[in-house]
Amino acid sequence: MNIRSLRPSKSRRAPSRQERMAPLATLPVFYKLEGKKVLIAGGSEAAAWKAELLAAAGAKVHVYAEQLDPVFADLIAATAVPGAYVWHQRPWSAQCLASMQIAICDAESDGEAQAFYCAARAAGVAVNVIDKPAWCEFQFGSIVNRSPAVIAISTDGAAPILGQAIRRRIETLVPPALAAWAQLAQSIRTAVNDRLAPGPQRRAFWEGFVDRAFGAAPDRHAPEELLRQANAIKLAGSQGEGRVTLVGAGPGDAELLTLKAIRALQAADVILFDDLVSGEVLELARREARRMLVGKRGGRESCKQDDINATMIALAKAGKHVVRLKGGDPMIFGRAGEEIARLQDEGIAVSVVPGITSALAMAAQLGVSLTHRDQAQSVRFVTGHSRNGELPNDLDWAGIADRRTTTVFYMGGRTAGEIATRLTENGMDPSMPVVISRSVARKGFERWTGTLRDLGEGMTIIGYDEPVLVGVGSVFAALSESHVGVTSGQVAAVG
Repeated sequence: MNIRSLRPSKSRRAPSRQERMAPLATLPVFYKLEGKKVLIAGGSEAAAWKAELLAAAGAKVHVYAEQLDPVFADLIAATAVPGAYVWHQRPWSAQCLASMQIAICDAESDGEAQAFYCAARAAGVAVNVIDKPAWCEFQFGSIVNRSPAVIAISTDGAAPILGQAIRRRIETLVPPALAAWAQLAQSIRTAVNDRLAPGPQRRAFWEGFVDRAFGAAPDRHAPEELLRQANAIKLAGSQGEGRVTLVGAGPGDAELLTLKAIRALQAADVILFDDLVSGEVLELARREARRMLVGKRGGRESCKQDDINATMIALAKAGKHVVRLKGGDPMIFGRAGEEIARLQDEGIAVSVVPGITSALAMAAQLGVSLTHRDQAQSVRFVTGHSRNGELPNDLDWAGIADRRTTTVFYMGGRTAGEIATRLTENGMDPSMPVVISRSVARKGFERWTGTLRDLGEGMTIIGYDEPVLVGVGSVFAALSESHVGVTSGQVAAVG
């Protein structure tokens, strides 16, 4: 088939390259300072921290101060690098700024800050005045140091404590061994580039490298093993081998993605995404990746499953890494079985990254345990419609009607009334608590709580224009006791 036939719809057009980059408060730039001269005006402890940072980057730090804080003096005395610091025991002057790359001042007053800023600008030197954003051309962010991999976080001076919190979170995600892997990457990059052509071949190699880099530190045999892998990729052909990864996007909240899902999105050449995948999730994908909407929604024009399968096959055979991005979990009512079988028939490598299915996100959002030991011994996820849009005719209604089972119906909005009838006919008490959750883990979340006898009426109230989950079981009794009807907004934190 013509793989261009699947295009983003007008209602969910993929953003252009320009639209994908939101405005930046500051431009993140990594500046090489090895052997360059920088100026520090002031001998305070705050100035010492900036001086230590600049010296760590290889700069020659010229300090202009009549006196040094003991912390600063100890820093200079302890350095093992000759000439890393030069202390000029006098105040700064405009003449000192000649030939400097960067100038930093710990000013005692706004007047000194303004004078330093103006002198530095006149000399063409980038300037920072500590704790005075109005007189700064650049800021120092929080740093995660896995050099040569360096991560910097900036809040543009608005909330330094937030930057520190982000740094702590990243520290837990980036193992210290990553520094050794980054050094190894530097050492083999030329050899890898000599072996592999730009594009899919090199990307395939470095994706494999990254998977290893987030594990244990490399051993002494790692360079030889990696170069053997590069040779194997080269022998596989100039186009490289394509593959497909089925990725669970979760119910909508990007914070519920797994780390493995994010890595897959960052490694994709093409992303085929469902209509229910949120823009926040897509924003985490590699910016160069082609994005194609292949959504299927009840009552709306949808892409045919055969066309989706054919598109994945065509792209993978063209050497692309295809990410099939599905709302929720791929293996829960996501037609993953059909797609996996079709890809395997074509000899295409396929893997699965699970996601949080909507029923579990609903339970977290409502603060309800689906298997509360006093109320339910099992839980069922049941499809609310078949291929023809009606209830499947082979459901075990007697089992579903068990009062000790919690049941969550997916895609059951338009069949809610019939669900209530079938359950009642099979012995379920019409007063059994039920909940309808709309737009779970998304903006616009609403819930309706009531009883089984009123389920059809509740569905009419909640509406059919957004996806819903229907929960049936005693575990929802507390919700019904506290409130009957529609409730909007977040009821409980998700995650």
